Amino acid sequence: MKLKTVTLGCKVNQYETQYVREGLLGIGFQDADEHQPADLCIVNTCTVTAEGDSKSRQIIRRLARENPASRIVVMGCYATRAPQDVASLPNVTEVVTDKRELPDLLGRFGVTDVPTGISGFGRRHRAYVKVQDGCLLRCSFCIIPYVRPQLASRPIEQIENEVRRLVDNGFREVVLTGIHLGHYGVEWNRRTPKAKWTRLSHLVRRLAELPGDFRIRLSSIEATEVTRELIAVMADYPAKVCPHLHISMQSGSDAVLRRMRRRWGARRFVDRCGLRKDRLDRPAITTDVIVGFPGETEAEFAETVAVCREVGFSKIHIFPFSPRRGTPAADMPGQLPKRIQQDRGRELAQAEAELRDAYFAELCGMPLRVLVESPLDQIGAAARSPVPSKEGARGGIRAPVCVGASCRYAPVEVSCTQSQLGDLIDVIAGPARDGRISAAEQPPSAATPAR
Repeated sequence: MKLKTVTLGCKVNQYETQYVREGLLGIGFQDADEHQPADLCIVNTCTVTAEGDSKSRQIIRRLARENPASRIVVMGCYATRAPQDVASLPNVTEVVTDKRELPDLLGRFGVTDVPTGISGFGRRHRAYVKVQDGCLLRCSFCIIPYVRPQLASRPIEQIENEVRRLVDNGFREVVLTGIHLGHYGVEWNRRTPKAKWTRLSHLVRRLAELPGDFRIRLSSIEATEVTRELIAVMADYPAKVCPHLHISMQSGSDAVLRRMRRRWGARRFVDRCGLRKDRLDRPAITTDVIVGFPGETEAEFAETVAVCREVGFSKIHIFPFSPRRGTPAADMPGQLPKRIQQDRGRELAQAEAELRDAYFAELCGMPLRVLVESPLDQIGAAARSPVPSKEGARGGIRAPVCVGASCRYAPVEVSCTQSQLGDLIDVIAGPARDGRISAAEQPPSAATPAR
């Protein structure tokens, strides 16, 4: 039996697809080649934007055309939000509306030994590990709390076992992810004394204490969840926990934040970002920003740019506001034309480039630990092909060049060999060019240990 899987959307979706795929491979399914017809197709959908809905429908219809004899199982947030629409699409035989049903889904296909986690992550060199599901917040622009409202944290022991398997199988970076990662353990803490609470910092500490040459990275968290306890764990395990925090901001204007129904103002956000300076050495801070939110004035946008510069983000994921049917923001007055959104996006992108270059300059000369990921001419591809060599300035041949992700999230060019793809290597940061940091060879043994 041949299997195809397609995933749209976030890291959580990618994890859940891998979970289902491993379960099915364990009972005899085989991955279909690109042009080989499949007997079963799994589509994991996204509904963050209307475009996500549209892409999900397009992919399902394409799979039905290319695999006319297949059964198509659809899961994910779009399947939860519009199950009848999904069920009406060609070849769809089952719609999974609740991700908690995935073990039952595998059981219906004959999986008797239902896995509690994953053991690999396809051809990737880093693995995503879902530790939590659900979001209780009601940001005015976001549909996800309506389709994933139930908080559910995985037991620490189960996550530990999963991370051990992944490290044993050669993965050197594990990214902890969830629908609201910072709410890990929250549902367990109700009516419990605070001294007995379980929070994200407890999970990260337990994982950091596991043996092995690997590192842990956190996916997106909220400003209020950048606690002193979490920063302390990062400081206590600098070789295991990446000095990188992705703190979702969305706007630097208090007025816009109120319309977004966010839980804090700009000053509190800046203060929480400042906690990192007390214990961490030049950590990377990245963020998300929505430009052109309903009613956003030029002055409010300028406040966002000013806060970005004050924090000193090393990367900003910029999103033009997209009205999502079913959310309060979709019906707010003051919807801005795309032209204004695009102009503001370009202005913020210019500021981001300046902030990135300034941060990369701060890293020059310091040790970095880099996960070697891709040959230079295959960035974004599944990089398990021969590593290219690059011609030197005087016509000679220098070492093969790859691009990897540093502990501080910055892309780094490194000299490498084919066998080093997927490995962690220590380098000294050199000058930046074309949005990437150049790197020296292995640092001398007397150098400060890589963080």
